Amino acid sequence: MARKPTRPDPSDVFLNCPFDAGYAPLFEVLVFTVYACGFRPRCALEEADSGDVRVDKIIRLIRESRYAIHDISRVELDPANKLPRFNMPFELGLDLGCRKFGGSAYAAKKLLVLDSDSYRYQKCLSDISGQDIRSHDARPERILQVVRDWLRTTSRRLVPGDDFIRDQYKAFAEALPIICDQQRIDRAALNYLDFAQIVEEWLRQSVEPRPGTTE
Repeated sequence: MARKPTRPDPSDVFLNCPFDAGYAPLFEVLVFTVYACGFRPRCALEEADSGDVRVDKIIRLIRESRYAIHDISRVELDPANKLPRFNMPFELGLDLGCRKFGGSAYAAKKLLVLDSDSYRYQKCLSDISGQDIRSHDARPERILQVVRDWLRTTSRRLVPGDDFIRDQYKAFAEALPIICDQQRIDRAALNYLDFAQIVEEWLRQSVEPRPGTTE
């Protein structure tokens, strides 16, 4: 009997974005916002299996995630080799292909494409015209708002407002160095798994019980 295709998890959000130090402030806000909206971010940094071919890992994450956020803003030439980075557009193409050719199980996948400038993609990746492309202006507060609003609109779930999430993130950012000290973790070298687990636990503890419920 043929195996049924795995359906994407409706709470998983695949993150395709730069992982360099320059993007770190945006990445941390992005991860926090996804969690704060009640979803689970997925990215290549969550696993460190040397035997796992990277493209296979990416394909698996794309297949498992109902939603995806692709930031294609890193188009500048690398100062070392004078070449642009193609990873982000490549992974976006894989995700679009999954939605188009993956069958009915993947036809409902939803994608958000981000860039730092509103219309720059028309000059370097015009084939994606017609996709849901938003600009974050390389500002953390902007990426928070864009991602929150997109998750709310696309999923139709009730999620906290962007002002509330912004206040949450400000409190979290102030608490993070203290949490790292308590857990004997170097804040400057904080890896993705540690950061994600800290965010999850902090949000779990910070959310007040709703009226009529108990902790």
